[in-house]
Amino acid sequence: MWRILALSFGLIVVFSVSVAILLQVLPGPHKPADYLVIGGVATLLCLVLVFVTLGMSPGTRSKLFYKERRRKRGDSPLDN
Repeated sequence: MWRILALSFGLIVVFSVSVAILLQVLPGPHKPADYLVIGGVATLLCLVLVFVTLGMSPGTRSKLFYKERRRKRGDSPLDN
């Protein structure tokens, strides 16, 4: 439970900080399209953070992209 709360809090902080930085970097006055880009970039950063966090978790590195299945007796890895 604490891990989920820590990840959620981290995502909120990353999103807020990235929005604040992008609002300062983009020249004003801001148009609606500017806010769309800012929100999209902040969301992308949060999704990358979630992917990296889950990928770096102990025990999930080998199972991140595929799950190994047990072979039945007599099955050859070349049989497809």
